[in-house]
Amino acid sequence: MKTKAIKQVILFKAPPEEMYDAMMDSKKHSAFTGDAAKIGKKVGERFTAYGGYAEGKNVELIPGRKIVQSWRASDWKEGYYSQVTFLFEETKEGTKMTFIQKGVPEEFYEDIEQGWIDYYWGPMREMLEKGL
Repeated sequence: MKTKAIKQVILFKAPPEEMYDAMMDSKKHSAFTGDAAKIGKKVGERFTAYGGYAEGKNVELIPGRKIVQSWRASDWKEGYYSQVTFLFEETKEGTKMTFIQKGVPEEFYEDIEQGWIDYYWGPMREMLEKGL
């Protein structure tokens, strides 16, 4: 299977700790995506997001700084996982988040790449900037 990598850098007007919490707290994650999420808080624990569309396992967690997860979409080949990394860097204005997803199946690349922008970064920005 051919795969591609996604790299996106997004600026948020929120501190890194709030960004980390938005991704790792089930209730906050559900609030900005508008769908069910259940996220383990420790390395090795599993997560599901977007009502079960995405699932995987926490690989590395550094609160307020870094999240690495194995990640797959429900319409991918059974048992196949990509790797996602969220890096949070404090700036004067808030946080620079660098997002990298390695191993995205080529046939899903464009939808997944745009999906992060439409269904994650936009709604997350809106939630964090409203201070929810």
